[in-house]
Amino acid sequence: MPQTSLPRRLLALATDNWPARTYLTVVGVSVAAMFVAPESPVAAGPLILTAPLSLVSVILPFGPGTEGPLQALAFGSWTVWLLLCALVNAAVLGALAKRSTPTTTTAQKRTTSAPPTRTRTLARLRTLLAPAVDNWPARAYLAMVAASLAFFLCADYILADPTFAGLWPLMATAPAGFLAFLLPTSSPLVFVAATMALCGLANAVLLGHLAHRLRAGAAHPAT
Repeated sequence: MPQTSLPRRLLALATDNWPARTYLTVVGVSVAAMFVAPESPVAAGPLILTAPLSLVSVILPFGPGTEGPLQALAFGSWTVWLLLCALVNAAVLGALAKRSTPTTTTAQKRTTSAPPTRTRTLARLRTLLAPAVDNWPARAYLAMVAASLAFFLCADYILADPTFAGLWPLMATAPAGFLAFLLPTSSPLVFVAATMALCGLANAVLLGHLAHRLRAGAAHPAT
């Protein structure tokens, strides 16, 4: 049988389980609220819910606020981009919802003696973080986060004019990156550690899970 295409695998992960469908429903409600109250804070709901990919539209020279003959085209392209971002995030949730089947590795672990507690903890940590570095989408994302953090540190320590430089790592690690605003410190190094280690790495793990699930779908096409 021919392999299922990547868009179909992505769409299947984004729609065939209740966590992903619930997320898409919430995004749909936020879009409706944006039209009902465009001047209220809820209008930012779709961008926040579909972050970090949706925040790329912030740097584009056109969007929903574009005036003139290109207004319809700008709004249409923004809508398509928002839908794609929502589908990717829903697919991430779908990939997490899929339970892996028992493997021979699990059976082998049962026949061997239990390792020391510290060894088990390190092994679990490596297993947990492996999706962040064992595939190119997650590695590319981490490189982008590292570049945004390097730019922020350069602006803060060398140029002494951070201004809006901190927005780049926040946008790159959204939505979890926004939690950095809750830190009770103004130290740039603490900010970097929080956004990179806690938020960027977490997003990379999620992205890695999605990459693994899509690759598994390609290796086992539907019959």
